[in-house]
Amino acid sequence: MNHNNNKISKVVIAGGGTAGWIAAAALSKKLGELLDITLVESEQIGTVGVGEATIPPLRTFHQLLGIDEQAFMRATQATAKLGIAFENWGKQGDRYVHSFGKMGTSAWMCDFHHFWLHGREMGFDSEIGDFCLELQVAEEGKFATSEKSPLNFAYHLDAGKYAKFLREFSERHGVTRLEGKILEVQRNNETGSIDSLLLEDGREIAGDLFIDCTGFRGLLIAEALDTGYEDWSQWLPCDRAVPVQTRATGPALPYTRSIAHEAGWQWRIPLQSRVGNGLVYSSHYLSDEDAMEKLLSNIEGETITEPRVIRYQTGRRRQAWRHNCIALGLAGGFVEPLESTSIHLIVTGITRLMQLFPFGGISPSLVDEYNQQTRDELEKVRDFIVLHYHVTGRDDSEFWRHCKSMQIPDSLAHRIHLFRERAHAYQDGGELFRVDSWVQVMLGQGLVPEGYHPLPRLMNREEMRKFQQGIRSGISRVVSALPQHQEFIERYCMADEREVSP
Repeated sequence: MNHNNNKISKVVIAGGGTAGWIAAAALSKKLGELLDITLVESEQIGTVGVGEATIPPLRTFHQLLGIDEQAFMRATQATAKLGIAFENWGKQGDRYVHSFGKMGTSAWMCDFHHFWLHGREMGFDSEIGDFCLELQVAEEGKFATSEKSPLNFAYHLDAGKYAKFLREFSERHGVTRLEGKILEVQRNNETGSIDSLLLEDGREIAGDLFIDCTGFRGLLIAEALDTGYEDWSQWLPCDRAVPVQTRATGPALPYTRSIAHEAGWQWRIPLQSRVGNGLVYSSHYLSDEDAMEKLLSNIEGETITEPRVIRYQTGRRRQAWRHNCIALGLAGGFVEPLESTSIHLIVTGITRLMQLFPFGGISPSLVDEYNQQTRDELEKVRDFIVLHYHVTGRDDSEFWRHCKSMQIPDSLAHRIHLFRERAHAYQDGGELFRVDSWVQVMLGQGLVPEGYHPLPRLMNREEMRKFQQGIRSGISRVVSALPQHQEFIERYCMADEREVSP
Protein backbone atom coordinates (compact mmCIF):
# COMPACT_ATOMS: atom_id res chain seq x y z
CA MET A 1 0.00 0.00 0.00
CA ASN A 2 1.43 3.40 -0.95
CA HIS A 3 1.85 5.92 1.80
CA ASN A 4 2.96 9.47 2.27
CA ASN A 5 6.40 9.12 0.70
CA ASN A 6 5.50 6.83 -2.16
CA LYS A 7 4.23 7.79 -5.55
CA ILE A 8 0.55 8.20 -6.19
CA SER A 9 -1.02 6.31 -9.07
CA LYS A 10 -4.36 4.89 -7.88
CA VAL A 11 -7.11 7.47 -7.42
CA VAL A 12 -10.49 6.55 -5.92
CA ILE A 13 -13.41 8.98 -6.28
CA ALA A 14 -16.11 8.42 -3.65
CA GLY A 15 -19.51 9.50 -4.99
CA GLY A 16 -20.74 10.45 -8.46
CA GLY A 17 -23.05 13.36 -9.18
CA THR A 18 -21.67 16.52 -10.74
CA ALA A 19 -18.61 16.69 -8.46
CA GLY A 20 -17.55 13.06 -8.91
CA TRP A 21 -17.92 13.04 -12.68
CA ILE A 22 -16.24 16.43 -13.19
CA ALA A 23 -13.27 15.07 -11.21
CA ALA A 24 -13.27 11.82 -13.20
CA ALA A 25 -13.55 13.62 -16.56
CA ALA A 26 -10.72 16.06 -15.83
CA LEU A 27 -8.31 13.50 -14.36
CA SER A 28 -8.93 10.87 -17.04
CA LYS A 29 -8.60 13.28 -19.96
CA LYS A 30 -5.52 15.11 -18.69
CA LEU A 31 -3.68 12.59 -16.50
CA GLY A 32 -5.33 9.32 -17.51
CA GLU A 33 -2.16 7.74 -18.86
CA LEU A 34 -0.45 8.24 -15.52
CA LEU A 35 -3.29 7.21 -13.20
CA ASP A 36 -5.65 4.34 -12.47
CA ILE A 37 -9.01 6.03 -11.70
CA THR A 38 -12.01 4.35 -10.05
CA LEU A 39 -15.29 6.02 -9.15
CA VAL A 40 -17.64 4.40 -6.63
CA GLU A 41 -21.28 5.48 -6.58
CA SER A 42 -24.63 4.05 -5.68
CA GLU A 43 -27.81 4.40 -7.73
CA GLN A 44 -29.70 4.27 -4.41
CA ILE A 45 -28.17 7.53 -3.20
CA GLY A 46 -29.72 10.56 -4.85
CA THR A 47 -27.72 13.70 -5.58
CA VAL A 48 -28.77 17.24 -4.67
CA GLY A 49 -28.66 17.91 -8.43
CA VAL A 50 -30.12 21.39 -8.49
CA GLY A 51 -27.00 23.33 -9.55
CA GLU A 52 -28.49 24.20 -12.93
CA ALA A 53 -26.88 27.59 -13.57
CA THR A 54 -23.21 28.07 -14.31
CA ILE A 55 -20.69 30.87 -14.93
CA PRO A 56 -18.45 31.48 -17.97
CA PRO A 57 -15.24 29.70 -16.82
CA LEU A 58 -17.06 26.38 -17.43
CA ARG A 59 -16.61 27.01 -21.16
CA THR A 60 -12.83 27.20 -20.68
CA PHE A 61 -12.93 23.93 -18.73
CA HIS A 62 -14.87 22.25 -21.56
CA GLN A 63 -12.37 23.56 -24.11
CA LEU A 64 -9.56 22.14 -21.97
CA LEU A 65 -11.23 18.72 -22.10
CA GLY A 66 -12.08 19.00 -25.80
CA ILE A 67 -15.84 18.77 -25.16
CA ASP A 68 -18.00 19.64 -28.17
CA GLU A 69 -20.32 22.49 -27.18
CA GLN A 70 -23.29 21.49 -29.31
CA ALA A 71 -23.18 17.87 -28.16
CA PHE A 72 -22.93 18.99 -24.52
CA MET A 73 -25.81 21.49 -24.84
CA ARG A 74 -28.01 18.93 -26.59
CA ALA A 75 -27.30 16.26 -23.98
CA THR A 76 -27.99 18.55 -21.00
CA GLN A 77 -30.92 20.54 -22.49
CA ALA A 78 -28.78 23.61 -22.02
CA THR A 79 -29.63 27.21 -22.81
CA ALA A 80 -27.39 30.28 -22.73
CA LYS A 81 -26.89 32.46 -19.67
CA LEU A 82 -25.63 36.03 -20.03
CA GLY A 83 -26.10 37.00 -16.39
CA ILE A 84 -28.53 37.14 -13.48
CA ALA A 85 -31.43 39.55 -13.06
CA PHE A 86 -31.82 40.55 -9.40
CA GLU A 87 -35.34 41.65 -8.50
CA ASN A 88 -36.38 43.29 -5.21
CA TRP A 89 -32.84 43.08 -3.76
CA GLY A 90 -31.82 46.73 -3.34
CA LYS A 91 -35.40 47.58 -2.44
CA GLN A 92 -38.89 46.35 -3.30
CA GLY A 93 -39.62 46.94 -7.00
CA ASP A 94 -35.93 47.35 -7.91
CA ARG A 95 -34.31 45.33 -10.66
CA TYR A 96 -30.76 45.18 -11.95
CA VAL A 97 -28.74 42.71 -14.01
CA HIS A 98 -25.36 41.33 -13.01
CA SER A 99 -24.14 40.42 -16.48
CA PHE A 100 -21.04 38.54 -17.58
CA GLY A 101 -19.93 41.45 -19.74
CA LYS A 102 -17.48 44.30 -19.43
CA MET A 103 -18.73 47.84 -18.96
CA GLY A 104 -17.69 50.34 -21.62
CA THR A 105 -13.96 50.80 -22.18
CA SER A 106 -11.48 51.43 -19.38
CA ALA A 107 -8.40 53.62 -19.09
CA TRP A 108 -5.29 52.15 -17.46
CA MET A 109 -5.70 54.56 -14.56
CA CYS A 110 -9.34 53.90 -13.79
CA ASP A 111 -12.26 51.74 -14.87
CA PHE A 112 -15.18 52.79 -17.07
CA HIS A 113 -17.63 53.35 -14.19
CA HIS A 114 -15.63 56.44 -13.13
CA PHE A 115 -16.32 57.97 -16.56
CA TRP A 116 -19.96 56.96 -16.25
CA LEU A 117 -20.23 58.62 -12.82
CA HIS A 118 -18.70 61.81 -14.22
CA GLY A 119 -21.12 61.66 -17.15
CA ARG A 120 -24.04 61.44 -14.71
CA GLU A 121 -22.72 64.51 -12.91
CA MET A 122 -22.63 66.33 -16.25
CA GLY A 123 -26.29 65.46 -16.76
CA PHE A 124 -26.02 62.44 -19.07
CA ASP A 125 -28.85 60.28 -17.81
CA SER A 126 -27.93 56.61 -18.31
CA GLU A 127 -27.67 53.30 -16.54
CA ILE A 128 -24.29 51.60 -16.25
CA GLY A 129 -25.84 48.59 -18.04
CA ASP A 130 -26.43 50.72 -21.16
CA PHE A 131 -22.70 50.31 -21.84
CA CYS A 132 -22.54 46.53 -21.56
CA LEU A 133 -23.09 44.33 -24.60
CA GLU A 134 -24.05 41.13 -22.71
CA LEU A 135 -26.55 43.00 -20.58
CA GLN A 136 -28.26 44.61 -23.57
CA VAL A 137 -28.37 41.29 -25.46
CA ALA A 138 -29.93 39.62 -22.38
CA GLU A 139 -32.57 42.33 -22.01
CA GLU A 140 -33.57 41.89 -25.66
CA GLY A 141 -33.87 38.10 -25.14
CA LYS A 142 -31.35 37.50 -27.91
CA PHE A 143 -28.29 35.28 -28.27
CA ALA A 144 -25.86 33.63 -30.68
CA THR A 145 -22.39 32.16 -30.44
CA SER A 146 -19.64 31.28 -32.88
CA GLU A 147 -15.85 31.20 -32.96
CA LYS A 148 -15.81 34.97 -33.44
CA SER A 149 -18.60 35.79 -30.98
CA PRO A 150 -17.73 38.62 -28.60
CA LEU A 151 -20.29 37.44 -26.02
CA ASN A 152 -19.13 36.14 -22.65
CA PHE A 153 -21.73 33.61 -21.52
CA ALA A 154 -22.40 30.51 -19.46
CA TYR A 155 -25.10 27.83 -19.46
CA HIS A 156 -28.29 26.78 -17.75
CA LEU A 157 -28.20 22.97 -17.71
CA ASP A 158 -29.78 19.82 -16.29
CA ALA A 159 -27.34 18.74 -13.54
CA GLY A 160 -28.42 15.08 -13.65
CA LYS A 161 -27.96 14.90 -17.41
CA TYR A 162 -24.63 16.72 -17.11
CA ALA A 163 -23.33 14.07 -14.69
CA LYS A 164 -24.48 11.37 -17.14
CA PHE A 165 -22.78 13.15 -20.05
CA LEU A 166 -19.51 13.39 -18.08
CA ARG A 167 -19.81 9.78 -16.98
CA GLU A 168 -19.88 8.61 -20.61
CA PHE A 169 -16.94 10.92 -21.37
CA SER A 170 -14.95 9.58 -18.37
CA GLU A 171 -15.63 5.93 -19.16
CA ARG A 172 -14.41 6.50 -22.74
CA HIS A 173 -11.21 7.84 -21.19
CA GLY A 174 -10.66 4.79 -19.01
CA VAL A 175 -12.40 5.50 -15.70
CA THR A 176 -13.78 2.41 -13.95
CA ARG A 177 -17.20 2.93 -12.35
CA LEU A 178 -18.22 0.65 -9.50
CA GLU A 179 -21.82 0.46 -8.31
CA GLY A 180 -22.05 0.13 -4.55
CA LYS A 181 -22.65 1.76 -1.20
CA ILE A 182 -19.70 2.61 1.02
CA LEU A 183 -20.06 0.85 4.35
CA GLU A 184 -16.81 1.90 5.96
CA VAL A 185 -13.76 4.06 5.33
CA GLN A 186 -10.70 2.05 6.42
CA ARG A 187 -7.77 4.02 7.77
CA ASN A 188 -4.13 3.18 8.38
CA ASN A 189 -3.43 2.94 12.12
CA GLU A 190 0.03 4.44 11.82
CA THR A 191 -0.40 7.29 9.35
CA GLY A 192 -4.11 8.11 9.73
CA SER A 193 -4.47 8.08 5.93
CA ILE A 194 -7.25 6.23 4.15
CA ASP A 195 -6.28 2.73 2.94
CA SER A 196 -9.51 1.64 1.31
CA LEU A 197 -13.28 1.87 1.08
CA LEU A 198 -15.26 -1.16 2.22
CA LEU A 199 -18.49 -1.57 0.24
CA GLU A 200 -21.71 -3.13 1.55
CA ASP A 201 -21.18 -6.24 -0.57
CA GLY A 202 -17.74 -6.85 1.00
CA ARG A 203 -15.58 -5.51 -1.84
CA GLU A 204 -12.63 -3.47 -0.72
CA ILE A 205 -11.46 -0.58 -2.94
CA ALA A 206 -7.87 0.38 -2.15
CA GLY A 207 -6.24 3.59 -3.35
CA ASP A 208 -3.37 6.02 -2.90
CA LEU A 209 -5.46 9.19 -3.13
CA PHE A 210 -9.18 9.58 -2.36
CA ILE A 211 -11.50 12.31 -3.61
CA ASP A 212 -14.57 12.84 -1.44
CA CYS A 213 -17.61 13.71 -3.58
CA THR A 214 -20.20 12.39 -1.12
CA GLY A 215 -22.08 15.68 -0.78
CA PHE A 216 -22.98 17.48 2.45
CA ARG A 217 -22.24 14.34 4.50
CA GLY A 218 -18.55 14.34 3.68
CA LEU A 219 -18.29 10.63 4.35
CA LEU A 220 -14.48 10.61 4.08
CA ILE A 221 -13.36 14.16 4.90
CA ALA A 222 -15.75 14.70 7.82
CA GLU A 223 -17.06 11.39 9.12
CA ALA A 224 -13.83 9.40 8.77
CA LEU A 225 -11.16 12.10 9.05
CA ASP A 226 -13.08 14.43 11.37
CA THR A 227 -12.00 17.61 9.58
CA GLY A 228 -13.78 20.46 11.38
CA TYR A 229 -16.22 22.87 9.74
CA GLU A 230 -16.16 26.65 9.77
CA ASP A 231 -19.75 27.87 9.93
CA TRP A 232 -20.62 31.05 7.97
CA SER A 233 -24.28 31.31 8.91
CA GLN A 234 -23.68 34.54 10.88
CA TRP A 235 -23.17 36.19 7.45
CA LEU A 236 -25.32 33.94 5.27
CA PRO A 237 -28.49 33.24 7.25
CA CYS A 238 -30.31 31.17 4.60
CA ASP A 239 -30.09 27.47 5.49
CA ARG A 240 -32.74 25.75 3.36
CA ALA A 241 -33.85 25.43 -0.24
CA VAL A 242 -36.94 23.94 -1.86
CA PRO A 243 -36.47 23.11 -5.55
CA VAL A 244 -39.24 22.23 -8.02
CA GLN A 245 -39.29 21.86 -11.80
CA THR A 246 -42.03 23.12 -14.10
CA ARG A 247 -42.80 22.75 -17.78
CA ALA A 248 -41.67 25.69 -19.89
CA THR A 249 -44.50 28.06 -20.76
CA GLY A 250 -42.71 30.35 -23.21
CA PRO A 251 -39.38 31.11 -24.85
CA ALA A 252 -36.32 30.61 -22.63
CA LEU A 253 -34.72 33.84 -21.43
CA PRO A 254 -30.90 33.98 -21.74
CA TYR A 255 -30.47 34.80 -18.04
CA THR A 256 -31.26 33.50 -14.58
CA ARG A 257 -33.79 35.32 -12.38
CA SER A 258 -33.22 35.82 -8.67
CA ILE A 259 -36.24 37.32 -6.94
CA ALA A 260 -35.84 38.39 -3.32
CA HIS A 261 -38.68 37.76 -0.85
CA GLU A 262 -39.10 38.62 2.82
CA ALA A 263 -36.88 35.77 4.09
CA GLY A 264 -34.55 34.93 1.19
CA TRP A 265 -34.93 34.61 -2.58
CA GLN A 266 -36.35 32.53 -5.40
CA TRP A 267 -34.56 31.29 -8.53
CA ARG A 268 -35.86 30.73 -12.01
CA ILE A 269 -33.58 28.90 -14.45
CA PRO A 270 -34.88 28.28 -17.98
CA LEU A 271 -33.79 25.05 -19.72
CA GLN A 272 -34.96 23.92 -23.16
CA SER A 273 -38.18 22.20 -22.17
CA ARG A 274 -38.52 22.94 -18.48
CA VAL A 275 -37.71 25.54 -15.87
CA GLY A 276 -35.82 24.99 -12.63
CA ASN A 277 -37.38 26.90 -9.73
CA GLY A 278 -36.54 27.03 -6.08
CA LEU A 279 -36.91 29.01 -2.91
CA VAL A 280 -33.88 29.74 -0.72
CA TYR A 281 -34.73 30.87 2.79
CA SER A 282 -33.77 31.11 6.43
CA SER A 283 -35.69 28.65 8.60
CA HIS A 284 -35.37 31.17 11.41
CA TYR A 285 -37.70 33.53 9.53
CA LEU A 286 -39.85 31.19 7.41
CA SER A 287 -41.24 27.71 8.10
CA ASP A 288 -40.82 24.84 5.63
CA GLU A 289 -44.59 24.71 5.05
CA ASP A 290 -44.80 28.43 4.30
CA ALA A 291 -41.76 28.21 2.03
CA MET A 292 -43.34 25.38 0.07
CA GLU A 293 -46.61 27.29 -0.27
CA LYS A 294 -44.78 30.50 -1.22
CA LEU A 295 -42.83 28.71 -3.95
CA LEU A 296 -45.82 26.88 -5.44
CA SER A 297 -47.86 30.09 -5.59
CA ASN A 298 -45.04 31.93 -7.40
CA ILE A 299 -44.25 29.64 -10.32
CA GLU A 300 -45.49 29.41 -13.88
CA GLY A 301 -46.39 26.18 -15.65
CA GLU A 302 -47.28 22.69 -14.50
CA THR A 303 -44.96 21.14 -11.90
CA ILE A 304 -43.12 18.00 -13.04
CA THR A 305 -41.32 17.14 -9.78
CA GLU A 306 -42.33 17.09 -6.14
CA PRO A 307 -40.85 19.94 -4.10
CA ARG A 308 -38.52 18.76 -1.31
CA VAL A 309 -36.66 20.57 1.46
CA ILE A 310 -32.85 20.58 1.29
CA ARG A 311 -31.13 21.63 4.50
CA TYR A 312 -27.63 23.03 4.41
CA GLN A 313 -25.13 25.01 6.42
CA THR A 314 -22.99 27.60 4.67
CA GLY A 315 -19.31 27.37 5.45
CA ARG A 316 -16.27 25.27 4.62
CA ARG A 317 -14.23 22.33 5.89
CA ARG A 318 -11.23 23.60 7.83
CA GLN A 319 -9.07 21.60 5.43
CA ALA A 320 -10.14 20.68 1.91
CA TRP A 321 -7.15 18.31 1.73
CA ARG A 322 -6.34 16.18 4.74
CA HIS A 323 -4.01 13.16 4.75
CA ASN A 324 -4.64 11.52 1.36
CA CYS A 325 -8.20 12.81 0.93
CA ILE A 326 -9.42 15.85 -0.99
CA ALA A 327 -12.99 17.10 -0.62
CA LEU A 328 -14.73 18.44 -3.73
CA GLY A 329 -18.12 20.07 -4.18
CA LEU A 330 -20.57 20.01 -1.28
CA ALA A 331 -18.25 17.73 0.72
CA GLY A 332 -15.76 20.60 0.93
CA GLY A 333 -18.10 23.42 1.81
CA PHE A 334 -21.09 25.35 0.59
CA VAL A 335 -21.74 28.94 -0.37
CA GLU A 336 -25.37 29.31 -1.37
CA PRO A 337 -26.19 29.25 -5.11
CA LEU A 338 -26.96 32.97 -5.46
CA GLU A 339 -24.19 33.58 -8.00
CA SER A 340 -24.15 30.03 -9.47
CA THR A 341 -20.68 29.23 -8.15
CA SER A 342 -21.16 25.56 -7.12
CA ILE A 343 -20.05 23.85 -10.34
CA HIS A 344 -17.27 26.40 -10.79
CA LEU A 345 -15.82 25.60 -7.36
CA ILE A 346 -15.75 21.89 -8.26
CA VAL A 347 -13.88 22.73 -11.47
CA THR A 348 -11.32 24.96 -9.73
CA GLY A 349 -10.89 22.35 -6.97
CA ILE A 350 -9.97 19.60 -9.44
CA THR A 351 -7.89 21.99 -11.61
CA ARG A 352 -5.91 22.99 -8.52
CA LEU A 353 -5.36 19.32 -7.68
CA MET A 354 -4.06 18.63 -11.19
CA GLN A 355 -1.66 21.58 -10.93
CA LEU A 356 -0.37 20.39 -7.53
CA PHE A 357 -0.76 16.65 -8.15
CA PRO A 358 1.38 14.65 -5.68
CA PHE A 359 2.87 12.16 -8.15
CA GLY A 360 5.98 11.77 -6.01
CA GLY A 361 4.05 11.48 -2.75
CA ILE A 362 2.04 13.79 -0.51
CA SER A 363 4.06 16.52 1.20
CA PRO A 364 2.88 19.02 3.84
CA SER A 365 3.81 21.99 1.62
CA LEU A 366 1.57 20.72 -1.23
CA VAL A 367 -1.33 20.16 1.15
CA ASP A 368 -0.86 23.59 2.77
CA GLU A 369 -0.74 25.34 -0.61
CA TYR A 370 -3.88 23.56 -1.81
CA ASN A 371 -5.74 24.39 1.40
CA GLN A 372 -4.63 28.02 1.40
CA GLN A 373 -5.72 28.59 -2.21
CA THR A 374 -9.04 26.84 -1.58
CA ARG A 375 -9.71 28.93 1.51
CA ASP A 376 -8.86 32.23 -0.20
CA GLU A 377 -11.07 31.43 -3.16
CA LEU A 378 -14.06 30.44 -1.04
CA GLU A 379 -13.77 33.45 1.25
CA LYS A 380 -13.76 35.83 -1.71
CA VAL A 381 -16.83 34.15 -3.17
CA ARG A 382 -18.46 34.31 0.26
CA ASP A 383 -17.82 38.06 0.53
CA PHE A 384 -19.36 38.67 -2.88
CA ILE A 385 -22.51 36.77 -1.84
CA VAL A 386 -22.75 38.54 1.54
CA LEU A 387 -22.59 41.88 -0.33
CA HIS A 388 -26.02 41.19 -1.90
CA TYR A 389 -27.65 40.73 1.50
CA HIS A 390 -25.91 43.44 3.49
CA VAL A 391 -25.94 46.39 1.11
CA THR A 392 -29.68 46.82 0.77
CA GLY A 393 -32.31 49.47 1.28
CA ARG A 394 -34.81 46.81 2.42
CA ASP A 395 -36.01 46.93 6.01
CA ASP A 396 -39.52 45.56 5.43
CA SER A 397 -38.95 42.29 7.31
CA GLU A 398 -37.00 40.94 10.25
CA PHE A 399 -34.76 38.98 7.86
CA TRP A 400 -33.69 42.05 5.86
CA ARG A 401 -33.24 44.16 8.98
CA HIS A 402 -30.90 41.45 10.29
CA CYS A 403 -28.92 41.36 7.02
CA LYS A 404 -28.60 45.12 6.91
CA SER A 405 -27.33 45.48 10.46
CA MET A 406 -25.19 42.34 10.76
CA GLN A 407 -21.42 42.47 11.29
CA ILE A 408 -19.69 41.54 8.03
CA PRO A 409 -16.19 40.15 7.34
CA ASP A 410 -13.49 42.86 7.50
CA SER A 411 -12.39 41.96 3.96
CA LEU A 412 -15.85 42.89 2.62
CA ALA A 413 -16.21 45.99 4.83
CA HIS A 414 -12.95 47.26 3.32
CA ARG A 415 -14.26 46.85 -0.26
CA ILE A 416 -17.53 48.59 0.57
CA HIS A 417 -15.71 51.58 2.14
CA LEU A 418 -13.41 51.91 -0.86
CA PHE A 419 -16.32 51.89 -3.28
CA ARG A 420 -18.44 54.25 -1.21
CA GLU A 421 -15.60 56.78 -0.80
CA ARG A 422 -13.81 56.62 -4.17
CA ALA A 423 -15.85 54.28 -6.42
CA HIS A 424 -12.81 52.01 -6.32
CA ALA A 425 -13.40 48.31 -7.07
CA TYR A 426 -10.76 45.68 -7.67
CA GLN A 427 -10.17 42.02 -8.51
CA ASP A 428 -7.55 40.29 -6.40
CA GLY A 429 -5.15 37.74 -7.88
CA GLY A 430 -6.88 34.39 -8.29
CA GLU A 431 -10.25 35.94 -7.52
CA LEU A 432 -13.28 34.81 -9.48
CA PHE A 433 -15.39 37.96 -9.65
CA ARG A 434 -14.13 40.73 -11.88
CA VAL A 435 -14.27 44.47 -11.27
CA ASP A 436 -17.35 44.64 -13.53
CA SER A 437 -19.17 42.14 -11.30
CA TRP A 438 -18.42 44.07 -8.09
CA VAL A 439 -19.46 47.35 -9.73
CA GLN A 440 -22.74 46.00 -11.15
CA VAL A 441 -23.78 44.48 -7.82
CA MET A 442 -22.67 47.39 -5.62
CA LEU A 443 -24.49 49.93 -7.79
CA GLY A 444 -27.44 47.59 -8.26
CA GLN A 445 -27.84 47.08 -4.52
CA GLY A 446 -27.94 50.87 -4.06
CA LEU A 447 -24.39 51.72 -2.98
CA VAL A 448 -23.77 55.24 -4.27
CA PRO A 449 -20.14 56.37 -4.43
CA GLU A 450 -19.38 59.76 -2.86
CA GLY A 451 -16.40 60.41 -5.15
CA TYR A 452 -14.53 58.96 -8.11
CA HIS A 453 -11.18 59.13 -9.90
CA PRO A 454 -10.30 62.63 -11.21
CA LEU A 455 -9.15 61.44 -14.67
CA PRO A 456 -12.61 61.69 -16.37
CA ARG A 457 -12.78 65.38 -15.41
CA LEU A 458 -10.31 66.02 -18.23
CA MET A 459 -13.15 65.27 -20.66
CA ASN A 460 -15.39 68.10 -21.71
CA ARG A 461 -19.10 67.71 -22.32
CA GLU A 462 -18.81 67.13 -26.06
CA GLU A 463 -16.04 64.54 -25.64
CA MET A 464 -18.11 62.70 -23.05
CA ARG A 465 -21.15 62.74 -25.34
CA LYS A 466 -19.12 61.28 -28.23
CA PHE A 467 -17.42 58.74 -25.98
CA GLN A 468 -20.73 57.42 -24.62
CA GLN A 469 -22.47 57.59 -27.98
CA GLY A 470 -19.68 55.57 -29.61
CA ILE A 471 -19.99 52.74 -27.09
CA ARG A 472 -23.79 52.65 -27.23
CA SER A 473 -24.02 52.61 -31.02
CA GLY A 474 -21.42 49.83 -31.20
CA ILE A 475 -23.54 47.77 -28.81
CA SER A 476 -26.80 48.41 -30.59
CA ARG A 477 -25.30 47.35 -33.95
CA VAL A 478 -24.35 43.96 -32.49
CA VAL A 479 -27.68 43.53 -30.65
CA SER A 480 -29.81 44.27 -33.71
CA ALA A 481 -27.96 41.63 -35.78
CA LEU A 482 -28.57 38.80 -33.29
CA PRO A 483 -31.42 36.25 -33.42
CA GLN A 484 -33.76 35.59 -30.52
CA HIS A 485 -32.26 33.24 -27.94
CA GLN A 486 -35.02 30.63 -28.37
CA GLU A 487 -34.57 30.63 -32.13
CA PHE A 488 -30.81 30.15 -31.77
CA ILE A 489 -31.21 27.22 -29.33
CA GLU A 490 -33.66 25.48 -31.66
CA ARG A 491 -31.20 25.77 -34.50
CA TYR A 492 -27.97 25.08 -32.62
CA CYS A 493 -28.49 22.50 -29.90
CA MET A 494 -32.10 21.43 -29.40
CA ALA A 495 -32.31 18.20 -27.39
CA ASP A 496 -33.80 15.13 -29.03
CA GLU A 497 -37.54 15.01 -28.12
CA ARG A 498 -37.13 11.47 -26.78
CA GLU A 499 -34.62 12.66 -24.20
CA VAL A 500 -36.68 15.50 -22.94
CA SER A 501 -38.56 13.49 -20.31
CA PRO A 502 -37.97 15.05 -16.87
